[in-house]
Amino acid sequence: MEATLRILVIDDDEVDRMTVRRSLIKAGFRLQVVEVENCTEAIVTLQESPFDCVFLDYRLPDQDGLLLVQQVRQIGIRVPLVVLTGQGDEEIAVDLMKAGATDYLVKSRISSDSLARVLRNAMRVYQAEMEAALANQRLRESNELLIHKNQELEIQRQQIQIQNIKLVEASRLKSQFLATMSHELRTPLNAIIGFSQLLLRPGKRTLLPQQQDMIQRILNNGQQLLALLNEILDFSRVEAGRLDLRPDTIVLSDVVNATVNEMRSLADEKQLELAVQINLRRPRAFNDPNRLRQVLINLLANAIKFTDAGRVSVSVSDPSDNMVQIVVQDTGIGIAPEDFDHIFEAFRQVDQSRSRKHPGTGLGLAITDSLVRMMQGSIQVDSTLGQGSTFIVQLPRAVPLPEEATASLLPLR
Repeated sequence: MEATLRILVIDDDEVDRMTVRRSLIKAGFRLQVVEVENCTEAIVTLQESPFDCVFLDYRLPDQDGLLLVQQVRQIGIRVPLVVLTGQGDEEIAVDLMKAGATDYLVKSRISSDSLARVLRNAMRVYQAEMEAALANQRLRESNELLIHKNQELEIQRQQIQIQNIKLVEASRLKSQFLATMSHELRTPLNAIIGFSQLLLRPGKRTLLPQQQDMIQRILNNGQQLLALLNEILDFSRVEAGRLDLRPDTIVLSDVVNATVNEMRSLADEKQLELAVQINLRRPRAFNDPNRLRQVLINLLANAIKFTDAGRVSVSVSDPSDNMVQIVVQDTGIGIAPEDFDHIFEAFRQVDQSRSRKHPGTGLGLAITDSLVRMMQGSIQVDSTLGQGSTFIVQLPRAVPLPEEATASLLPLR
């Protein structure tokens, strides 16, 4: 069933109003027609109730239709407006359309067909305008929402940036504190170690076995504490970017054998076999001997610490002319696969409990990883829980020189 249309007819001529009403009824519309004679009544009527369409005469007694159209649009009334003009007023129709009229029709051409056509077109235009206005409103709301979200994101970005600055500063202060404390603590420790070594030297005074054992314990604990402080100091230098390389031409077998001999006493204490295998086609390399020794010491100390029985082995080879490979293997407790991604993190140990069996700072592997990367190399781990671990270090035979180093080097052979 077709809906009833509410139509407002604004005209001071009763005959013209009747013509509009009868023409629309003849066109088959279900209508509810309201008629007013002037602009003042029209405004009041439009404000009181909604209409589907308005037909208004251009020439009204209190003002012309152009002013009425402008007034209706200014007060925000959205309704199709069809202006009925006299013969020869077509030029005025342009101004009417600019003012907000939906359509116009010359009175002399009014018929049921023409009015029906104009009414349907006006309502379609009105519907399209409403849909466009709704779409624009939703677009504005979405745009405002996006602007609001962007503002929130910008605030969050600024807060994150501030937090990052604070974190960087906190990290700098932490590294500075660690470096300062490590340096300050090493001075009295070196004195303790030095006096302990002096007391243990054979001399005129003979120490009782109990006294000698106590001094030896002081020396051992002092050396252990000094090693921990050295790790912390090296780590703080790594974080601060102050740990540099001083490469030189070295004989790899000499560096490896000397380092293994330094660590042999630790292996002997646990009755572990410490083996070395060197298979090099070209014995020389260009690297920092102290940093290379530090890498070996960290890997060997780690292997010995986590191996209670069996053996620790070191093998050195050169799989290619430009690459050197160092493998440290043990028969220790091994590492679970889920811990592979964390073992090179600073202060991280597989056993984080207070009652853990193996003490340490958890910095050895982190420092080793940093040193290897400084040498443009890589480090990998292969381990089976309960069976042991294998650390594979690959380094370039010649590490890159710092910018201030000399360009000419002796050939490695």
